[in-house]
Amino acid sequence: MTAEAQTTIPEEDRLRADLYNFLGLLMSAPPDATILSQTAGLSGDDSELGQAIGTLARLAKLSKPATIESEFNKLFIGLGRGELLPYASYYLTGFLNEKPLALLRQDMSVRGLARAETVFEPEDNIASLMEMMGAMIVGRFGAPAALSDQRDFFNRHIAPWASHFFGDLEGAKNSVFYVPVGTVGRLFMEIEAEAFRLGQN
Repeated sequence: MTAEAQTTIPEEDRLRADLYNFLGLLMSAPPDATILSQTAGLSGDDSELGQAIGTLARLAKLSKPATIESEFNKLFIGLGRGELLPYASYYLTGFLNEKPLALLRQDMSVRGLARAETVFEPEDNIASLMEMMGAMIVGRFGAPAALSDQRDFFNRHIAPWASHFFGDLEGAKNSVFYVPVGTVGRLFMEIEAEAFRLGQN
């Protein structure tokens, strides 16, 4: 495993990274049968976040990939545009490709991150930001980011809008499978924000 040193990443941070990556995966494309099966195998505890994960697992057992693909398209693609626009620029300014995207690109450049050549949508979409946080925590593109660096990136690019977006996803009229995805995302963003505020994780 390239720069990821299994022994140096605390288990709690690896779990955080896994949840960021999981949200990024579900937000980047509709889950296929393999991802749905893996999601169906998740189990949660009695916490609010654990219960949301349990609800998501139960829905994954009942859902078919084609049904979720249709839901995903209505939510995020649509005829012209989907019900939701999952981009920081849109949530923070009302327009796409605005200052939040420019600031993100500057931060990505400093960290040696770049948009993949096969990806054409703006980097400030929720899926990419979740993946970037997961990568920073475990050091997928270099050394694991210090907690202060994680906090700065989170506070600058995720905290101002992600909870709001995930809340909108919970309440979107086309959301079924994505209702608990929104709940998991919203609760996780709230937990991360509070942990960063307290200076611990």
